[in-house]
Amino acid sequence: MRCAALTSGLTRKQVADDPPAWQGIAQQCPEKMGVGMSTLNKWITVHRDTDVVSKEDLGLAQENDLLRRENRILKEGRDILKKATQFFASQKPLSHM
Repeated sequence: MRCAALTSGLTRKQVADDPPAWQGIAQQCPEKMGVGMSTLNKWITVHRDTDVVSKEDLGLAQENDLLRRENRILKEGRDILKKATQFFASQKPLSHM
């Protein structure tokens, strides 16, 4: 697969996910690499499976993004309140009539 990715300009994931993109190249690779076609197919299968993100990891990534967004919004609100506090603290009190 590495040979297919390097010679075609595709990433390993693209090669593994798109069989038509690598079939012609894959037939040349075993000769260049000195490995059999079955070995090359095993490598492709292994790499295809390792690039898949589990649903749990995807869910955690989405939750992480949501929490980061919420954290950013809360920090912006805190900064606004700090500036408002500084502004009002610097104002002279109004004299009572």
